[in-house]
Amino acid sequence: MYVVVIGGGNVGYYLTKELLAAGHEVVMIEEDLARARQIADELGSIVIANDGCEGRYQAEAGMGRADVVAAVTGDDAVNLAASQVAKMRFNVPRSIARVNDPKNESLFRQLSIDDTVSPTRSILGVIEHEIPVHDLLHLAELEGGDIQIVEAQLDADSPVIGQALRELSLPEGSTIAVLIRDERAQSPRSDTRLRAGDKLLAVTSAGGEAELRSLLIGE
Repeated sequence: MYVVVIGGGNVGYYLTKELLAAGHEVVMIEEDLARARQIADELGSIVIANDGCEGRYQAEAGMGRADVVAAVTGDDAVNLAASQVAKMRFNVPRSIARVNDPKNESLFRQLSIDDTVSPTRSILGVIEHEIPVHDLLHLAELEGGDIQIVEAQLDADSPVIGQALRELSLPEGSTIAVLIRDERAQSPRSDTRLRAGDKLLAVTSAGGEAELRSLLIGE
């Protein structure tokens, strides 16, 4: 597999190193000349010291035959621009972009970036699973973020305590997929009445998430 990595910070450096160790063909574009030379001294002459957002340097890196572009700088605007050039000018089959600010993830998806990696959201997800919080936790996104798999922990203040599942006015396109009670997962039944301490795994649309949160968690 031929991969072009844009950004020679710690993420780009270790990504390139691991890809090379796995036998892939890799070229890196790093704008900082000193950093580019440092990486080239260790990994070989695979580094182009220039702006990864510019088409001529992407062409020099062989973007036209790349299988994957990974834009992993510390600047979301750079990662987005570089990925867009690779996709639109060179028709790279797969683009992966690092997103430092989770608020930018939806923009990246709207602009047809194939995959995003958010270190902030990943760390937040670990924290949320370690520290009980009474809110919807994101477990996964499907169909480019249009479908969400979320987890809701019900406490005594939840407005649905005592209601049967069939009585819930779920948002359109939402469904309760799994009920976890007493640390045991079970298929939800329509006559099951919800209790404090129950955990629900639900599938919902991005647009229905706020309504689902209001229903299960309250404001």
